[in-house]
Amino acid sequence: MQYLIIAYDNEGVLEKRFEVRQAHLEGAKKLMSEGKIISAGALIEEEKMVGSTLFVDFDSDDELNDWLENEPYVRNGVWNMEEFQIVPVKLLPKD
Repeated sequence: MQYLIIAYDNEGVLEKRFEVRQAHLEGAKKLMSEGKIISAGALIEEEKMVGSTLFVDFDSDDELNDWLENEPYVRNGVWNMEEFQIVPVKLLPKD
């Protein structure tokens, strides 16, 4: 199932974001190569990264939850999980 993920950062975590960014990017690139992450990018406000947005495609809610449990920005308290949004979507096929 395809989802739009909107994940704003917690307040004051920009330094923490940069500390764990490499691990986040490595995981994201792996999932992109598997077709699980379709597209992703940082949310920007006043020229600063304040969160992330992703289009993802997981086979099940369990698979989505497994990703979130292992996502470095979740494990390290970067993303504000109280305001985290998961929106089901149907993306236009690339073909």
